[in-house]
Order: sequence, then structure tokens, then C-alpha cells
Amino acid sequence: MSLLSKEIIKKIRKIEIKMSRLLDQLMAGQYHSVFKGQGVEFAEVRQYEYGDDIRCIDWNVSARMGSAYVKKLIEERELYVYLLVDLSASGLFSTSNKAKNEIMAEISALLAFCAIKNNDQVGLILFSDGVEKFVRAGKGRRHVLRVIREILYHKPHGTKTDIAAALEYLNKVAKRRCIAFLISDFMSDDFTRPLKVASKKHDLVGITVYDPKEHEFDDIGIVTFQDAETNELVTLDTSEEFFSRKFMKNAVKRQDELNGVFRKYRVDNIMISTDKPYLPPLLKYFKKRAKRF
Repeated sequence: MSLLSKEIIKKIRKIEIKMSRLLDQLMAGQYHSVFKGQGVEFAEVRQYEYGDDIRCIDWNVSARMGSAYVKKLIEERELYVYLLVDLSASGLFSTSNKAKNEIMAEISALLAFCAIKNNDQVGLILFSDGVEKFVRAGKGRRHVLRVIREILYHKPHGTKTDIAAALEYLNKVAKRRCIAFLISDFMSDDFTRPLKVASKKHDLVGITVYDPKEHEFDDIGIVTFQDAETNELVTLDTSEEFFSRKFMKNAVKRQDELNGVFRKYRVDNIMISTDKPYLPPLLKYFKKRAKRF
């Protein structure tokens, strides 16, 4: 940290202070119970004792030994949490107080602090049209501050979004099961195949950050738009009813297709709008998920 400029240190410290205020709320919102202690590993077998859970009986060993034996399991001491954060140019779009990429960075920071408070290890994969930065999972405040620094200050080389590349990289580097938060606006080409693989290997959670004007558009007359990812210029008359209907139809279709892919592979998805606080949807998700376990 000593090699960083005072301006960067000040901004990271500001983020840390803000996250500390939200952290207790998110932890109280069942983060610990949802993401801690779900995994168990085998330790040994021992003879059955009165009061033991019969569901833990190892029937194969019991048959060989001639009496009841139970599996002794221990809770996994820590989890590995990976943040897959989209740095593509579409994240710069904003009609609210904050752009999508700012919201993504804050959510990533909050989840990173949750992980270390939960004594878990946190890693990072930054991506655009390819993987741009990988930080191997680690523990402790200093490590998390490094993760946050990378999210805030990494200058992306690419402009487009390739979620498939990010998921394929996760599947390659994460050798053991992990919690993976995929944070993006999901404006990407098809990523179904690697999503299917990742959802089987890991506990994958999507966090979709969107600007409300990406789902509906006001009548603002004739406007020239520039695609942030391709730099293509398009002139449209937003006052035309045809434009409004087609825009809405395409937006709904795109979101329905995304939701369908998530449902098919049992991947949870949290919708975050840039014009509203992001903490309530996160809390709602954790509380809802806690009821499933």
C-alpha cells in the first residue's frame, strides 16, 4: 500500500468506510448462514451411540463390522469466494447518479469484505472481451484492499463483454468448489456452455446491474447513439411509437432469455438497478436463500 498515491489510498479508504457501514446489515441478512458451513468433509467412522442421527450411519461399514457405525463429518473451515467482475465499456452507461461499473465495484467490495469477515478466502477475475486480471484467492484485510484496488483502478484493454471467457477461466483456476459471484450487465454473446459447467462445479450467483433506461426509453426526439463497446453510431427518432415498441420488446426478450438460461442451470440472479440502493436486493436474496437451507 505504501507505493500507492495519496489519492488512491484516500479513495480506497473511503470505500472501506462506506462498506463497513453496510457490512453488518449484509451479514445480519444471512450471508453467514447461507454461504458458510454448507460444505462438509469426511473425517472418520465410529460406532453408533444413542442419540446419533441415523442419517449418518455408514451402512457399508456397519455391514462389514456387524454393528452400526456412523460417519463423522466436519464442517469445511472456510470457503473460497471468487468475484467475476465485468469491466467492459457498456458499464460506463449512466442515466442515474452512478454508472453501472461504479455499482459493480461497490457491490464487489462489499462482498469481498463479507468474505474476509466470514474468514473465507476471496479471489478476483476481471474481464472484458477476455480475462484481464486474476488475483488468486487469499485472506485478510490487506488482500481484500488489493482486490478492491484492482477493481477500482485496473484500466481495461478491451471494450466488449465475453462472459464465456470469464467462466471458462474460473473453471480452469478454481480447482475446488467455490462461491462465484458473476457481476455484469450480461450484454454478451452466448455463454451457455461454460455456465452449465460452472454451475455444476461451483455455487454460481449472477448479479445483473442495469440502467433503467436500458429497459425503457423516454421520448427525447432524434438522437445519435454511440455503442460504447463497438463505437458504432446510430441515429434514431425516439418519438416514433414503432421505436418505443421495438425497444421495449427487444429489452424484454433479452431479459427473458437471460432469466431462462439462469433457471435452466439453477443459477440464482440478483437484479440491481442503478437508480435504487443495491443493498435491499442483496439482503432480500440472502434472506430468501437462507430459507432453502
